[in-house]
Amino acid sequence: MTHKLYLPAGSATGDAPGEAVVITPERAGWTWSGLRVLELGPGEARTLATGGTELAVLPLAGACVVECEGRRFELHGREHVFAGVSDFAYLPIDAEARLRSAHGGRFALPTAVATRRLDPAYGPAAGVPVELRGAGQASRQLNNFLEPSAFPADKLVAVEVLTPEGNWSSYPPHKHDQCRLPEEAQLEEIYYFEVARTGQAPSRDGFGLHRLYTTDGEIDLTEQVRSGDAILIPRGYHGPSVAAPGYDLYYLNVLAGPADQRTMAFCDDPAHTWVRGTWATQQIDHRLPMTTTG
Repeated sequence: MTHKLYLPAGSATGDAPGEAVVITPERAGWTWSGLRVLELGPGEARTLATGGTELAVLPLAGACVVECEGRRFELHGREHVFAGVSDFAYLPIDAEARLRSAHGGRFALPTAVATRRLDPAYGPAAGVPVELRGAGQASRQLNNFLEPSAFPADKLVAVEVLTPEGNWSSYPPHKHDQCRLPEEAQLEEIYYFEVARTGQAPSRDGFGLHRLYTTDGEIDLTEQVRSGDAILIPRGYHGPSVAAPGYDLYYLNVLAGPADQRTMAFCDDPAHTWVRGTWATQQIDHRLPMTTTG
């Protein structure tokens, strides 16, 4: 049973300084997915012990160096999530790593409980597939840095979604809470949000909206989201995520589940899947892509 679905900024912090977000499977009330967001000051370092979880180090703002098992990954990062696509590092289970940032920054660590050990690896920004999805006011951008076909991992899946102001994403509403492969996978999902006035860096000023519901009525959530907020998706249809006029919306999706093969297979809410058929006669929003790998 999930303890709480909406986690406003500051409500899921860790015990150590600089842990802006700490979501573990135990805190979430589930089994597989997790997320940490670290804030490091200039010259500050942090030692990471992965234990039974694999994770990625994804710069949200700033750059860092990751050292693990004799490998050194220099992550060039970005000024903020709306400024460009970032490079990242992958760390396997049962590893110890050191993360240092010369100028400071904010770094997302999406995690998944895993059983198969891979090698530490570097993911260059130039290798991140950028996908434009939807059309019209449902146009959005996906940075598929840890999508199953884009980068190897055992259980962890993670993508970034950018939605221009006024648009809807995660739409039509969809779910992935049953193991009915290949039509649908059972996945636990985290949404971590950042919001910014168009052309500016993220702040707490702006907001978006997110919807989550189940057909049995047990979950019925429509929540305002701001920078640093997170929403847990244990089950049910989720979407839309709506960018308010004047404010661009970013979210990091972290997914993991019990299947042996990584997949993002989902099932639309049958009441709204017809919307996809309207996209054939609409153009993708001209404001996309919002960021590039260059």
